[in-house]
Amino acid sequence: MTFDLIAEWTSEVVPAASTDTQSEIGAPGLRFAYGTNGFGDHRIQDALRVLADLGFDGVSLTLDTHHLDPFAQDLPARIRDVRRALDRTGLAVVVETGARYLLDPWLKHQPTLMSTDGRERRIELLGRAVEIAGELGAGTVHLWSGTAPAEVGEREAWARLTDGCAIALDLADRAGIDLAFEPEPGMLVATLADYRRLAGELGDHRRLLLTLDIGHCRCLEPHPVADCVRLAADRLAHVQIDDMRRGVHEHLPFGEGEIDFPPVFAALAEIGYRGLVSVELPRHSHAATATARHSLEFLRAASEAAVPTASLLRKEAPR
Repeated sequence: MTFDLIAEWTSEVVPAASTDTQSEIGAPGLRFAYGTNGFGDHRIQDALRVLADLGFDGVSLTLDTHHLDPFAQDLPARIRDVRRALDRTGLAVVVETGARYLLDPWLKHQPTLMSTDGRERRIELLGRAVEIAGELGAGTVHLWSGTAPAEVGEREAWARLTDGCAIALDLADRAGIDLAFEPEPGMLVATLADYRRLAGELGDHRRLLLTLDIGHCRCLEPHPVADCVRLAADRLAHVQIDDMRRGVHEHLPFGEGEIDFPPVFAALAEIGYRGLVSVELPRHSHAATATARHSLEFLRAASEAAVPTASLLRKEAPR
C-alpha cells in the first residue's frame, strides 16, 4: 500500500466494507463501542480482544504512536495485523484522528488545519486515516478542527479550516469514506451551530457528516441533550458517549455527571441511528478493563430503560 494520496490524489483506495449489524440488547439498533484512547496501556490486539470478550460491538480506533501509528515504516504489516484481529473479534470500527502528540511531541493536538506551520502534516494524517479506514473495513473517519494559532484571526482560521477540509473530503470521496466531524469545546468548531456553518461553507458535502459527543451536548449546547440528537439526525454518522457536567469539559465515567441517558437512547432510536455509540474516556487507561466493563453494564441498563420511551415515540410519530 502506498501513501502518496496527498501529493497525487488519483491513487485508489480499497472501498470500505459494510458493518451494518445491530445489537440485540436495549433500544433498537444501538451498537456500543469503546475508544482505544481509553486503552493506552494495552497492545492494540489485546485491547480488541478485551472489548470483544466484554461484549462490545465495535471500537473507535485512534491512530497513535502506540496504536497503529500511521507513520510507522512497517504500516502495511501493522494494518494487516489489526484487520485480522478485527475479523477474529467481529468488532466494527471507526477510525479516529484525535491523538494528542502524534504530529508534534511538544504541543498537544498540533498542528491543525489552521496552523501556519505544519498544516500539511495534518492533511497527510487525514489522508492516511482514509486509506487505513478502507483497509480496515471502516466506513468513517473522525476528525475535529483543533485550535487556531494566536496570530491567526477568525476569518483566516475559518478559511484555512474550510480549505483543509475540502482537501480531506476530496480524498475521502475518492475512497468511499465518510468524514465525521466533531464539535469540540474550546476548538474553533465547538458547537452544532459551528458544524452547520462549516458544512454550509463546504456546500453540505455528502461526505462531511457529524460526530456527536453526548457529553459535549451537556457541557455547552443550549438545547437538552436528547434534543441535540434530534437536531443532528440528518448528518449523524458517529456518536461518542460519556458523562459530563454543565460548563465543565471533563469526560466522566457514567453516573458521575449530570446526564440522564435513557432519553438520549430513546432519541437515537427515534431517529433510526445505526452507527456506533462509542465510549469516550481517554483519561482512564489506568483502569481500562474495569471502566470498560462498568461502562457497558451502565449503557445496556440505560438502553433497556429507554425501550418503552422509544416504543411510545414510534407509535406517536406521524404516519
